[in-house]
Amino acid sequence: MHTARNPDSQSATHDQVYRALRSRIMHGEIAPGQALTLRGIGKEFDVSMTPAREAVRRLVAEGALFLSSSGRVSTPELSNDRIEELAALRALLEVELASRALPRAHMALIDRLQSINMSVAEMVTKRDAVGYIRANLEFHRTLYLRAQAPAMLAMAETVWLQLGPTMRALYGRLRRTEPPHYHKLIIAALKAGDEPGLRLAVRSDVTQGLRLLVS
Repeated sequence: MHTARNPDSQSATHDQVYRALRSRIMHGEIAPGQALTLRGIGKEFDVSMTPAREAVRRLVAEGALFLSSSGRVSTPELSNDRIEELAALRALLEVELASRALPRAHMALIDRLQSINMSVAEMVTKRDAVGYIRANLEFHRTLYLRAQAPAMLAMAETVWLQLGPTMRALYGRLRRTEPPHYHKLIIAALKAGDEPGLRLAVRSDVTQGLRLLVS
């Protein structure tokens, strides 16, 4: 039985549900086209329908969930055109973020990226798709935070969110046995202060896999 909550408490609860669902969708824990119900969300998080509805409304606005005319809520099943568009957006945003991060890429950052890349490799070995996507995005986010361009990073995260379920489907198709080759090139370019090399490595890294889905 749910106790009455004041508006502040309702707001905090809906934010918690929103963040938890957002993380799951971004990291591929929910398959493309999978239906979600307000009742199911409410039961899982032990919240009333209002915070569940608010969280879903925000995620629909961000393109992370799709609301059909019949009121069915699901993760999006992306068309080839949509995947191509989001891959192009990743290339534009993330190449620019990496380029802005380069002047601030000190050795501590490079060490951190190498450490995260070891986690990526470990997830590949374990065949842990969700762990792989999570570590892979952490690699990118850690680099882009150095760009000090929060509006651009927020846009990149919205693209990751829309792609999360599709990335999971892609991982299953790739049968990866080693971490992304381009991560090593990104790290090498950062060490060398090589901006053209960095831009090329980031563009290749964020588009290559997605291109396989639409080929």
